[in-house]
Amino acid sequence: MSVLQNMNCPPLLRTACGICLLIAVSAGAALAGEDERSQFAREVAERHDIDKALIREALDAAEHDPRVLERIASPAEALSWAEYRPIFLTESRVEAAVEYADRNATILEAVEDRYGVPAEVLLAILGVESYYGTRAGDHRVLDALTTLGFSDHPRAGFFRNELESFLVIAAENNWNPADLKGSYAGAFGKPQFIPSSYRAYAVDFSGDGRRDLVNSPEDALASAAHYLAEHGWQEGGPIALRVSGSGDAWQELLANTGRPVAPRDSVGKLREHGIELPSPLSDEQPATLIQLDGAAGNELWATFENFYALTRYNHSALYAMAVHQLAAEIAEELGE
Repeated sequence: MSVLQNMNCPPLLRTACGICLLIAVSAGAALAGEDERSQFAREVAERHDIDKALIREALDAAEHDPRVLERIASPAEALSWAEYRPIFLTESRVEAAVEYADRNATILEAVEDRYGVPAEVLLAILGVESYYGTRAGDHRVLDALTTLGFSDHPRAGFFRNELESFLVIAAENNWNPADLKGSYAGAFGKPQFIPSSYRAYAVDFSGDGRRDLVNSPEDALASAAHYLAEHGWQEGGPIALRVSGSGDAWQELLANTGRPVAPRDSVGKLREHGIELPSPLSDEQPATLIQLDGAAGNELWATFENFYALTRYNHSALYAMAVHQLAAEIAEELGE
């Protein structure tokens, strides 16, 4: 248990508890020039009414983590689908999902009823993101965000904003920020939310007055569902379908999988260009055609609004497809 948890003080940054949060982090190496850190400390102090010197102490407590700069330059999403799929589509991950579902059946049912996102999709997200909370990440979130935020990375400003959000979240939950582990990009908790998404979309589904995505399965599952619902998830709608095409006309419809966009075509248009789709799908159904380089060759997929919602969670067609296929395997094991 951290020092802050023992203090049992209210989670407000303007209180002594919030001040203690920034003192509690142990000393570490400075990560940026004096002027840059001073500017950040001043701006955050003005926004949240915190002593600038205390914010500087938190920054000085962080340690430079060169691994995050290496990993952010070569993310897993840069792999081919043939390389990416086996990382997440494993028998052990499906078995772990079934066990997690058994332990949290009541929660999953309540979350699905509230948000309309199937249990197997939520299980797949937690499975891909953190192996159901057992793999939080191997970077201290404080180190990752400070390293990126005070570097020459082109998105350094984005990561400084995430660092600010992270410190607020830690205060709200009475956590010592130095204790929290996460990804190289600063995502943390069972559903691996970046701090700004945590603040915007996390929900207190357990009713204990806190939004705790680190320890609470209720909050973690509901927050993932809430995120998808807020990003266009359609209850009962399709995610993606493996398809085949005749002729060459369909090739002009292929979308870029690097940065997915909302469905830009329709089922009818795909059919007109030689793509075979099941008859229950109406011609008006929005759809996008993508091609993935699978282990056995190129794969054609028709993707729909729910696939796009998954790419809002992680802006990668590979990620969305991994969640979709893992969810299908989980559903099969659960007998759904």
